[in-house]
Amino acid sequence: MMSGFSRSWAGGLLAAATLLTTTACGSGTADTSAGSEGGKPEVIAAFYPLQWLSEQVGGSDTQVSVLTAPGVEPHDLELGIQQVTQLKNAALTVYIKGIQPAVDDAVDPETSFDAATAVQTIPAGEHAEEEEGEEAHEHEVAYDPHIWLDPARLATVATKLGERLAAADPAHAQGYKDRAARTAATLGALDQEFAKGLGTCRTKTMVTAHEAFGYLADRYRLKQVGITLDPETEPSPTRLSEVGKLAKAEGVTTIFTESLVSPKVAEVLASQVGAKTAVLDPLESKPSGDYVSAMRDNLKTLQTALGCTS
Repeated sequence: MMSGFSRSWAGGLLAAATLLTTTACGSGTADTSAGSEGGKPEVIAAFYPLQWLSEQVGGSDTQVSVLTAPGVEPHDLELGIQQVTQLKNAALTVYIKGIQPAVDDAVDPETSFDAATAVQTIPAGEHAEEEEGEEAHEHEVAYDPHIWLDPARLATVATKLGERLAAADPAHAQGYKDRAARTAATLGALDQEFAKGLGTCRTKTMVTAHEAFGYLADRYRLKQVGITLDPETEPSPTRLSEVGKLAKAEGVTTIFTESLVSPKVAEVLASQVGAKTAVLDPLESKPSGDYVSAMRDNLKTLQTALGCTS
């Protein structure tokens, strides 16, 4: 899933004067200008799920900042010079390559952790976009980057993050490792809740606004059918027809929308196939609770929509 803002680093530098005067709100960038407190190592998380994970593992030994402001699509992130400088100075930047091209360009390989490298990834969306003349994305990756929607994979990332923080701050190494173990255990328990809750369902097919839930489907033996490959792409009439036919054939009763993307296309499709809509949160921005509570809300939504009895 690629961003329409995937421009070259050189282009970013040419816009430096403009970016210097851009506010964090206007650029979709959270305020990370506070700097480290009390000499604590600064950990910069690219967007919410990685912020949550960094806070759990870093604990009181780090200061965690997040680049993407709440309520902003991570894919839309642009960075100002101040944020780029802070990335260069951070003890560790936690990101996922392919989500935010601006971050991919700005991170220092020596002081960054691409969470996708810690787990086994799955291929990107199963259907190709049909719009002719679409330009290839500079930062296109062959895998699906939404790894945080599988609690088991995120538990593996937690363990690896603990190791990276321990290496960056040896004085507090054991604390990082202990917190990483506790976080992994919490995520392991959440994984078991999903496995039990989605074990017996009337249908295994979930139709989603975009293909963000591939890892969740892979982990719990569901079938994801995305209306689009990414949230910035309008589906073609052919794609809508294909999804509609499949939804009818497989008895889908719910078309899933998401909080940061317009539900209009999903609502039109739902009306065409006689289904309703429900929000399935891809957790790309901070929810009302936290990662675990939002994932439990997703589980309840899936159980209702898929007719699960567990």
